[in-house]
Amino acid sequence: MDVRLFRDRGLGNGSYLVRIADDRAVLVDPDRRTRRYVAAAEDRHLEITAVLETHLHADFVSGALDIRAASGAEIYEPAEAGVSFPHRPVASGERLDLGDVEVEVLATPGHAPEHVSYVFRREGESAPLLFSGGALIVGGAARSDLAGAELTERLTRQTFETLQHAFADLPDETELLPTHGGGSFCSTGSGTDHTSTLGEERASNALLSMSDHTFLESWPATFPRTPAYFARMREMNWAGPRLRSDIEMPPALGPSAFADVAARPGSIVVDTRDPASYAEAHGEGALAIPFRDSFPTWLGWLVPADARLLLVLGDATLDDVVDACTLIGFERFDGFLAGGMDAWREAGLPVRSLPTIGAEDVVPWLQMGAQPLDVREPDELERGSVAGAVSIPLGDLPQRAGTLPSGRPLIAYCASGLRSTTAASILERAGVGPVVNLKGGYGAWQEAGRD
Repeated sequence: MDVRLFRDRGLGNGSYLVRIADDRAVLVDPDRRTRRYVAAAEDRHLEITAVLETHLHADFVSGALDIRAASGAEIYEPAEAGVSFPHRPVASGERLDLGDVEVEVLATPGHAPEHVSYVFRREGESAPLLFSGGALIVGGAARSDLAGAELTERLTRQTFETLQHAFADLPDETELLPTHGGGSFCSTGSGTDHTSTLGEERASNALLSMSDHTFLESWPATFPRTPAYFARMREMNWAGPRLRSDIEMPPALGPSAFADVAARPGSIVVDTRDPASYAEAHGEGALAIPFRDSFPTWLGWLVPADARLLLVLGDATLDDVVDACTLIGFERFDGFLAGGMDAWREAGLPVRSLPTIGAEDVVPWLQMGAQPLDVREPDELERGSVAGAVSIPLGDLPQRAGTLPSGRPLIAYCASGLRSTTAASILERAGVGPVVNLKGGYGAWQEAGRD
């Protein structure tokens, strides 16, 4: 079968376009950035006739309704999800005839109560395709605590049962095509590859050989921290999100109008430029989130759900930035700065800068009494840290900024300098500081032999 993987390295997810006949295709777990799926189908002269969802997603907004609006595709949803929009419910044991392909539905609860997986088989082809969502991923499985704390213990047990039994009848050569992957905050996978085979996982995935006691005791301890926006995604996908085409694009605003709107309650300026550009000059109160693969995660973690966004663009296009915002549920845009920061400065509006230091400058700053602030994730601290550093992961910083020592310079650092730029902007907004940013982050510190 012809399968196209769309891999999102920022969210750690994958979605799939699968040819099911000479002129037809289905999508598995598409997100809201649907133009790429439609373009890929058109390039292959395919009509998208169905969308198959494995579960209610907690880390992105589904694109199923957008695909239906564009192509008339039928939407298949797990029956237990009970979604509130028109769909075709599917349950374990069903066999769906889609083009030249038979699709078997397997109940695979654990990552979510309603979770199903899909096994694609085509006559004459020996290796089935297993679209496993988060039930089984390369090197692990997707976490079981996102549907609510009250369900976590039961879902953890169900994950164990799913891993032990749900795929037992499938041969080793079965291609494993999961939605979640290593690097996803939804998963506990260790693999760098996104796809695998059942045989490879049976030989190497430690979760498949654990006893129930070991699994229930040790596996939940590996879950990463939970981005704040996850709490609202499942409900949004259950209700059925607005069509992407119904969301208005942000208008272009000149510097004065941009400044006026930014002063309104509920508006937040998000500066998407690279760290060096932000450090050189930015508007007071701008939240720096450099645009890269992980931009949606940090936007969703740090910005309130009801915020009205004002965008400062750098190299990224307006379409790409808005797509990343709507991917995790932001739909209210007050505008973007026409002409960027060049226009802002030409208008004579006030700017601020962020002092940046190299690894060679840290020791003198420490001798002057500066406090290092490490904003990396807890597991990253195992690689070492600057002596005396206070550890506050970036996602927690808005709530904990007030706990930092006052009247003392702060040296913000992360792994490379991206997250610490965001941290510095948060501290500036909170009136904490002064702050300097360690260029190159802890990686530069190590390279300078400062460990």
